Amino acid sequence: MSQTIAPRVRTLLLLLLAVTGALLAGSAPVSAHAALTASDPQQGSVVKEAPAQVSLTFSEGVAMSDGSVRVLDPKGKRVDTGKTSEQGTNTYSVKLHSGLPDGTFTVTYQVVSADSHPVSGAFTFSIGAPSTTSVSVSDQEAGGGVVGGLYGFARYLSYAGFILLVGGAAFVLACWQRGTGERSVQRLVVSGWLALTGATLAMLLLRGSYTGSGKVGDIFDLALLSDVLQTKTGAALVSRLLLLAAGALFIAVLFGAYEKREDDEEKGDLTFGLAIGGFVVAAGLAATWAMAEHASTGIQTGISMPVDVLHLLAVAVWLGGLSTLLVALYRAPSIEPAAVRRFSRIAFGSVAVLAATGIYQSWRQLGSWSAFTGTSYGQLLLVKIGLVVVLVGIAWISRRWTTRLSQAPATKAVKGAKTSAATPVKATAKTSAKASAKTSAAASAKASAKASAATSEKSERSEDEDRETEDEKESAAAPAGGGDGKRATQLARQRAAVATARDKRLRDADPLRSGLRRSVLAEAGVAVVLLAVTTVLTSTEPGRTVEEAEAATAASSQEATGALAVDIPFDTGGKDGKGLARVEIDPARVGGNDMHVYVQRPNGKAFDIPEVKVSFTLKAKDIGPLPVVPDRIATGHWTASGVQIPMAGNWAIAVTVRTSDIDQVTVDKNAQIG
Repeated sequence: MSQTIAPRVRTLLLLLLAVTGALLAGSAPVSAHAALTASDPQQGSVVKEAPAQVSLTFSEGVAMSDGSVRVLDPKGKRVDTGKTSEQGTNTYSVKLHSGLPDGTFTVTYQVVSADSHPVSGAFTFSIGAPSTTSVSVSDQEAGGGVVGGLYGFARYLSYAGFILLVGGAAFVLACWQRGTGERSVQRLVVSGWLALTGATLAMLLLRGSYTGSGKVGDIFDLALLSDVLQTKTGAALVSRLLLLAAGALFIAVLFGAYEKREDDEEKGDLTFGLAIGGFVVAAGLAATWAMAEHASTGIQTGISMPVDVLHLLAVAVWLGGLSTLLVALYRAPSIEPAAVRRFSRIAFGSVAVLAATGIYQSWRQLGSWSAFTGTSYGQLLLVKIGLVVVLVGIAWISRRWTTRLSQAPATKAVKGAKTSAATPVKATAKTSAKASAKTSAAASAKASAKASAATSEKSERSEDEDRETEDEKESAAAPAGGGDGKRATQLARQRAAVATARDKRLRDADPLRSGLRRSVLAEAGVAVVLLAVTTVLTSTEPGRTVEEAEAATAASSQEATGALAVDIPFDTGGKDGKGLARVEIDPARVGGNDMHVYVQRPNGKAFDIPEVKVSFTLKAKDIGPLPVVPDRIATGHWTASGVQIPMAGNWAIAVTVRTSDIDQVTVDKNAQIG
């Protein structure tokens, strides 16, 4: 069994890297947590006179600097002043130069949302009449590319380090204080500290490029680093480093002075002090995430931030303790059943806290049942819930193994007591003679039956004992000379290796311990995948934000022009087949209407595709489908005039999108017209 430890650990590590890579690749570019809900001029609109400025409204506050918004004329020349200003709640503007020519202008923006994630996009408007434009906007969204991948991996590593550091220390203090002397446990906790510290430093260096140019060469730009230190995220990362310095002192005391204490009263006082100090450091570290990410924006931030801290601590105590238990089961010579039972109870409490805080966070981030299946955040959350259910199921199996392991010694003792109590104190001579004869016969039979079964075990033990005896004799006979001192050292190493091998063989021969190890290993494997999904979830736009942004976009569009705007996501299934079709109907009433169709990529940029068709169906009156074939007037922009809507009602608007010669899909959405 011991020979399979290294392959299993390597397999778990490969699983971690594979899942992380797949999820980070699948999530690139990173989804933003603020969405553009309105603009003036509006996307795709045609204005008669050149505006004095361009205004952008987002679903939440964003960090914007000079140059965050650029306006380009049809030839690709900048026509904005570069100075941005805040005009109102979540609305920002940039002034334009005078004397602008007619044609189609492109607006690009790159900002940072209130929960630290970069947001970028582009749209067009026209002065006088639409025209062709030479502007080429990069498909790479802010937060993507090599720098985005490195930043995402550093985020994953920081979560993993926090879990190992906090969970490992909590396991030792609360469940297995003898573990402070185990080198494997010490290495695990120290590795967690190193991983969290290294990931935090990497995120500080990557942050400027991650939210800006995305260039690898800008990672070590000190000017960008200075700008990062003045942001909320930069302050959170620096605070984390300061708390990690206190964490280093905590680790030194836990595995140094604490482990050497022999007086029970003195050790108890030190345990209490370490528990208080460790909790303060752990809660502070968790708060560095809460103060800069999801929990710090949106509704009920005064409640969500403490809840987020509790959620992170519960995850760390559960999964970090599970990792420490796994290491102890595989590496430590022994672990007391009482320690496993204590962790089982603590893990149950952690799961209860995790469920309660998770329910609140889900409600806060989703806001409606439809967001569960209709948004990427909801779909990832469903995957996370499924993984937690699987993990709890495996934990229940581990709990059963723990119960059997803790009851095994007691069962043997009870049997021995019953045997002794059943033996009569006195017996007659006749009874004694008969008993003696029967006992002799039975003993002979049992001895013959056990002789062959015990041969192999005795041979193994005798081989080890002979080797130990020989080493001891050689050590005792060796003089204290220099060369003989080396021989004595070699013999000491050999004896230690033999003793270790014997301990491992005895440890691995325990079927209860082996069963517990297998179930805990399975838990750890699922936990690796769960952590990867959670990392991607924190980088995905919450479902509540998505739905509120869509509603705000439609409302502002209809308020400004009387038009109806409907956003319909699509996926043709082919390469580069995902996008969003926006259908605008003006004035959205019975009779003739003007229709505009804008096809965008997931990052908001115009999507150049071969063909778009639209149809209208009023199922309640059995009318339709009424087909409309719009004309292409610009990249990602189709239009049709005189679209007839015969009566008011809840119309199904179907859009057929073809992204290649063979990739095509029809998607639809209902909207009230008239």
